[in-house]
Amino acid sequence: MLKRTVNKLEPPQILILVFAVAILLGSFLLVLPIASNEAISYMDALFTATSAMTVTGLVVVDAGTAFTLFGQIVIIALIQLGGLGIMTFAVLIYMALGKKIGIRQRILMKQALNQSAIGGVVALAKKLLFFSLSVEIVAIIFLSIRWVPELGWSDGLYTSVFHAVSAFNNAGFSIWSDSLSGYVFDPVINILITLLFIIGGIGFTVVFDLWSKKEFKHLSLHTKVMLFGTLLINLFSMLIIFVLEYNNPDTLGVMSSSQKLAAAYFQAVTPRTAGFNTIDIASMEESSLFYIITLMFIGGGSASTAGGIKLTTALAILLSTMAVFKSKENIVLFQRNLRPYTIMRALALTVGSMAVVILTIFILNLTEDASFLTIMFESVSAFGTVGLSMGLTGELTTVGKVVLVLTMLVGKLGPLTFAFAFTSHTPDLIKYPKEDVMTG
Repeated sequence: MLKRTVNKLEPPQILILVFAVAILLGSFLLVLPIASNEAISYMDALFTATSAMTVTGLVVVDAGTAFTLFGQIVIIALIQLGGLGIMTFAVLIYMALGKKIGIRQRILMKQALNQSAIGGVVALAKKLLFFSLSVEIVAIIFLSIRWVPELGWSDGLYTSVFHAVSAFNNAGFSIWSDSLSGYVFDPVINILITLLFIIGGIGFTVVFDLWSKKEFKHLSLHTKVMLFGTLLINLFSMLIIFVLEYNNPDTLGVMSSSQKLAAAYFQAVTPRTAGFNTIDIASMEESSLFYIITLMFIGGGSASTAGGIKLTTALAILLSTMAVFKSKENIVLFQRNLRPYTIMRALALTVGSMAVVILTIFILNLTEDASFLTIMFESVSAFGTVGLSMGLTGELTTVGKVVLVLTMLVGKLGPLTFAFAFTSHTPDLIKYPKEDVMTG
């Protein structure tokens, strides 16, 4: 009977159901006495499981002290499942058992990996798993070289595994309460951790496209846009943070020029849903915090471990706006016209995302005792599955925790997934005459 019920569900509904079941299972494991060093309420366990599964990194209890080794392993497992996609693991296990991957499973994979067609999704899942595990293993080796001499073999290796998985999947979980603030001037940690979440957040289709194509001109339009967009936004953001925080005594003000650049670089790239921090977020200037909110809302790349509306979505909206300002009908990128449906989808995703964030902010303003900027920061961080916090998350009311749990889930799967799951899909069988309305 259960199988018949599942078969009646649409792919977006199944995807939501699978994530919900994984989160519930994780929460039950985290609430067990073996998982924690202190009494953990089920609400806190559910929040932590959701934050891990959606690779967000917001915490209501300190992951490094509140949870035992077992509990931390559960968190890492949820991060890996959520980051690479639980459907990826499910399909590969299905294949390992000798089962044939049918059209329904391929459609689910297409939905989970945010692909436009079902062709090649199984091959993509194989490459995705191999590539991800390879990158994480290499990262663990290099991080161990740094941390084993400092922490010893067991602690150093475990710390390397935890942070490599967390960073590559853009989760932002750390076993230290101050995240990576203790390594703000450490070039090895800064470079390795940022490389991990940039690679994980740029999108797997971009990585595979770069791997298979030998010349820039043969790259897909999506890859070209992501490469240039990521480079420009990271450099611009580093400059903005550097300038705004230059004289702030609580952040960059007490550092040397080279240290300021290093700290500004890390804090400029981490809001693209990575969630780690090397300076105190709550001590940053309000102008910096507002800029970070914008970065968190934009997020990383499609088909990646990152959240947000995605960089290509933001660029599509920006370019379409500029096209209207210039009275142009076509939106051109690298000598290619964007399809009208791409713009419509980008607009729908952006408006849907704004609606979710606005609703979250509205409810938290009613339930939480905090400033508007703090509530906005926490809300966008949850939706963008970033994990940066100004300190509000640990003090949330029960209602506030429930709201952010739902916000993180919607942010991870995307507003369009929920829209497709709960709305009917009927083709336009009747065509009507066209007429305009006045706008502006």
